[in-house]
Amino acid sequence: MSAPRPRAGDLLLLTRAASVQFVRPVRFRVIRVLDWPTYDGWVWLDGYRLDDKGDAVARRTVFVQPAGLVVAPRTAPTPAQRAGPPGASTRARVSSPPRSGSRTGRAAAPGTPGAGPPPRS
Repeated sequence: MSAPRPRAGDLLLLTRAASVQFVRPVRFRVIRVLDWPTYDGWVWLDGYRLDDKGDAVARRTVFVQPAGLVVAPRTAPTPAQRAGPPGASTRARVSSPPRSGSRTGRAAAPGTPGAGPPPRS
């Protein structure tokens, strides 16, 4: 019996069991299984290598044995979990820029009113 083929959206852990190229395990999100000619028991996968937060960092095409693939546990929150509680606004708060006479704690540019004395040489 052959191992099940991965599908688009699967989150995998690629290890040496899948291919000798993976000395250290790599988290991988499958985009698609390529229909390229290959050896029996191997498959080409197109997808993204993920970082520890679950964000895509590189697009890769890998040659692996489905029998050695491991379904990776989810460590990053899903997009629904990132959105916040139900009913919460997802719009960003926009503040107006400081007015010209406001005290923002920043020094004024040289030559502008309120800039203070010129720097000493």
